[in-house]
Amino acid sequence: MKAVVMAGGEGTRLRPLTSNQPKPMVPIAGKPCMEHILELLRDHELNDVIVTVAFLPQEIRSYFGGGDALGMNISYSVEESPLGTAGSVRLASRELGDEPFLVISSDALCDVDLSELVRFHNEKAAAVTIGLKSVENPLEFGIVVTDDDGRVERFLEKPSWGQVFSDTANTGIYVLAPEVLRHVPTDRPYDFSHDLFPLLLDMGRPIYGYVMDGYWQDIGNLDQYRQANYDALDGTVRLHIEGIQLRGNIWIGEGVDLAELDQVEGPAFIGNNSRIAPDAVVGAHTVLGANVTLRERARVERSVIDAGTHIGRSVLVEGAILGRSCDLRAHARLQEGVAIGDEVTIGAESVITAGVRIYPYKEVESGALIHESLIWESRASSRVFGRDGVQGLINVDLTPETALRLGAALGTALPRGARVVATRESPPVCRMLKRSVITGLISTGVEVADLRMLPSSVNRHLLKAERFDAGVHVGVSAADPEVIRIQFYERPGIQITAALQKEVEKNFTRRELRRASAADVGTIFYPPRPAESYAADLLASLDATAIRERQFRLVVDYGYSAASLVLPLVLGPLGVEAVSAHAFIADRASPSPRSLHETIGQAKNLVRAVGAELGAVFDPAAERLYLIDEKAREVPVDKALLLYLRLISSDGRRGKLAFPITVTNLVDEITRDSPLEVIRTPASLADLTRAAAEDGVVFAGALGGGYVFPEFLPAYDAITSLCKLLELLAPVQQPLSELVADLPTSTLVHRELPCPWALKGLVMRVLTERLRDRELDLLDGIKLFDERGWAQVLPDPDEPIIHLYAEGRTDEESAALERELRTLVEEIMQTQETGTRG
Repeated sequence: MKAVVMAGGEGTRLRPLTSNQPKPMVPIAGKPCMEHILELLRDHELNDVIVTVAFLPQEIRSYFGGGDALGMNISYSVEESPLGTAGSVRLASRELGDEPFLVISSDALCDVDLSELVRFHNEKAAAVTIGLKSVENPLEFGIVVTDDDGRVERFLEKPSWGQVFSDTANTGIYVLAPEVLRHVPTDRPYDFSHDLFPLLLDMGRPIYGYVMDGYWQDIGNLDQYRQANYDALDGTVRLHIEGIQLRGNIWIGEGVDLAELDQVEGPAFIGNNSRIAPDAVVGAHTVLGANVTLRERARVERSVIDAGTHIGRSVLVEGAILGRSCDLRAHARLQEGVAIGDEVTIGAESVITAGVRIYPYKEVESGALIHESLIWESRASSRVFGRDGVQGLINVDLTPETALRLGAALGTALPRGARVVATRESPPVCRMLKRSVITGLISTGVEVADLRMLPSSVNRHLLKAERFDAGVHVGVSAADPEVIRIQFYERPGIQITAALQKEVEKNFTRRELRRASAADVGTIFYPPRPAESYAADLLASLDATAIRERQFRLVVDYGYSAASLVLPLVLGPLGVEAVSAHAFIADRASPSPRSLHETIGQAKNLVRAVGAELGAVFDPAAERLYLIDEKAREVPVDKALLLYLRLISSDGRRGKLAFPITVTNLVDEITRDSPLEVIRTPASLADLTRAAAEDGVVFAGALGGGYVFPEFLPAYDAITSLCKLLELLAPVQQPLSELVADLPTSTLVHRELPCPWALKGLVMRVLTERLRDRELDLLDGIKLFDERGWAQVLPDPDEPIIHLYAEGRTDEESAALERELRTLVEEIMQTQETGTRG
């Protein structure tokens, strides 16, 4: 007799375990549930098997192959669209022949006597024999009512207690005569219990039910899955569990590194090549898959942990389920009922509270308290996107594979045929990752304009000028040359918006990526002379005559950026004499932070040596600009921002000026008597550039050397910032040093206060409650005003810290404001930590 194993289940109620694997492949005592079913069939000499597959069929095919490892003959029937249980078996009927056959589900664990079921079927000459099992709660199952001879009288699907006339549930194990499949239509989904069996019963065909002894457990949800593993360890169900069985139902696989057997409390299963460090404890009813590591003082009990997972020092896992290749860092705690998908990282000292589900590929930061499930759209504090794009260590956090998936995620979020601009900075690692991103983009049917190595400003300019749909730029972090960042832009050259970022992140984490056919794969093209187009448009936005008449002499340190390929195209027509240093060098890595600091020092010496009126130093991304006056003194970044503002306000311009809420109130004082209006934005680059792109905004900026002239480009751009400064300085006869000396001095102070992720929300809530009667601005964080000035508390979006800002009329008042707010925040954190310990 042949057997049909139904393995098309998606298992939505078992997520996150089934988020990226078919339901039949969830492991029970170290091997997939389906493998236990196949071994049961083999025990009853049902070695010729047809497997019906639908969801992720290759996962099943690649694991079982043709069945050689099990001594069986396995073939496959693939459902291209949902056919129902009966429809899927009918699809496979051409391989079943003219003899009765057995149908069994691959995701219900059992050890029932299949041979006895077949004997009963043959004895009754039945058209259908249904395997039945007495269950404690019939409400969860389809109930089959039979007469004394076993002939089926009626079916009840999910009955109420008033309809329960039997406790025998349909197990989904059937023996069928081949002719019954003739009644299964081919044009719609068709089910055995809902459709075919009631039809055959109405036709008077002989349908029998056989009540089977032995174990049967439907694995429909996480509780049932956990219980099935416990039952396997207890011996309640007879399975072929691999490894050496020791006292107390302890199974030890091959190559296990275990110092003392006393570290394991049975029943337990430890898979091949697992490593249990000294002082680690494996508690009762624990299943460890292959290659699991328990570090010193870790304890796991009543938990099921899949292959390749790392349990760090002093971690406690109780009653949890973990997927493959998870990483639990030191002192993490997983409480009862937690379920975690594959490749999840749980940070040190994090607590995952009871019942939380975390879907695959998430990362939870150190010290986090997670009390809500993290599914596709929700994330822990550590996101794919940080405050300035996606960044990470090269070939550790950001690999070519990751960059390719990011590109595909962006392409999936865009319509087919969309156009994307791609640029990079000079280091070879940027070339590598940019090519990976482009590959991912074109795989989704998106067209890519590759500008090769140019500043991000040229990327954004093309995005604005020629109506592209998005932009991607790969560069090096200014703080660490080992950290690469991938930035995403939208029209008209602004940072990626929250809506598109969320869509890209969802596609990336869920790995649901659009794949174009061979004919629809996107193309890569190379727009002609993009740098020249940028330079021409920038020149058109400047008062070139005034700049030429001033005949500036500059020192420009390019910071090894690609701006050295663009700025000469602008300075030449402006008649500016520029002495350059640290221009782009092919295949040369960006300088380290120390080297960048040294180049500023070298630029000072160069300004002094050549008698320049101004020195300009670019960061490696050519986004931020640092100034040096004619006396070879560096202009502080807060003074540089005020310098731009003073020059703009004295130029007679009208419009709006955008600044983050954390910028000094001196910007209001400088513009008080001018026709300019100051607007505040949340303290992020994305919010600043979005505000800058609005009508009427003539300038935006923040501390740190970033300036925006949205009339040309709503983005940080050191080239434009320098040229606009020359335009503003052209009619002014004072040297730069005198202009800076005339600027007011800010008393703004900034402090970073460590704050665990779990306490950030509490701190902000309690602060809001305590300060509700005070004058507050809640645009971003909490900004408090009094007669001395203002103070602000702002949680960091990427790190477990809180930022404190304060600005009074004097340095002493600023320090007092900061101290008072810091004391209040520390008191709230201390009270909460004391209460938690209590």
